Amino acid sequence: MNNNKVVLASPRGFCAGVVRAIDIVNLALEVYGQPIYVRREIVHNKFVVNELHEKGIIFVNELDEVSPGGRVIFSAHGVSPEVAAAAEARNLVVIDATCPLVTKVHREAIKYARLGHTIILIGHSDHDEVIGTLGEAPGSITVLDPEEDIEELQVPDPAKIVYLTQTTLSLNDTRHIVDKLRQRFPLIKTPGSEDICYATQNRQSAVLELAQKRGAELILVVGSANSSNSCRLVEVAQSVGAPAYLIDDIEDIQISWLNGVRIIGLTAGASAPEGLVGKVLHYLNGLGYPDVETTGDIVESVEFSIPPELARVARNSKPHNAQFKRNFR
Repeated sequence: MNNNKVVLASPRGFCAGVVRAIDIVNLALEVYGQPIYVRREIVHNKFVVNELHEKGIIFVNELDEVSPGGRVIFSAHGVSPEVAAAAEARNLVVIDATCPLVTKVHREAIKYARLGHTIILIGHSDHDEVIGTLGEAPGSITVLDPEEDIEELQVPDPAKIVYLTQTTLSLNDTRHIVDKLRQRFPLIKTPGSEDICYATQNRQSAVLELAQKRGAELILVVGSANSSNSCRLVEVAQSVGAPAYLIDDIEDIQISWLNGVRIIGLTAGASAPEGLVGKVLHYLNGLGYPDVETTGDIVESVEFSIPPELARVARNSKPHNAQFKRNFR
């Protein structure tokens, strides 16, 4: 009898910030028409980006690629004031799809910089989110990559220091870093509320449940390599001894990974579409994993409103897709 099965993590896949960003792009295209430009990837998933590109969305690396006076959307990861100023200088019409939880970190950075604090920003220095936050107060912020040595940090006044974090880090790794920061700087302040977003925390908890409670002998994480939260899911699984791999699609699955594996855990990063999860499930079914179970009892009900101006234009335009109505608040 075949007892092979796939256990699906829940929650998984799109978070509220990603849903909002994709909705913004689709709705902007619907109400304004082409051309619509997006600076960088709207979210870090190549399938989402390719799908939007096929609809006519124009992705650019920098704003000088946008026609003067054009309409441009800032990605979910946020931008620095320098980028916003460049958009204004080119007379661009900006629609901001920055995740509200990233905006919160930006506001914290501005507040503490005005108070004269040194800000230790824990995050990956090459990530768009960190680059954008750093731009809010470059003279006050020191980026601390997770692997860097805290002992080498120097600050002007150890009594006026605060830490902030990228929203998509590993919870456990960040706790260890914060503990070390507190040992080095006993007076370091904590942000008013957790910077690591709810979706990142929930997906990491679900992966731990796959490995520790549901007996997953292999964990597959659907997500792109430049997706920080997807990469962290792989690391979280590996940290408790579960073999784990990041896959963009079924072509990335190596059959040798499945040798002797009866239970496969499957999840998806916060920017990975559920359709890809279904595709992987179908593929694994064909490889001899007929049964599917779901684990996890966390229900996510968070929704973020789209920018008021875009919502207003959409309300006043011709009948639009009902999927966006939930965001017209």
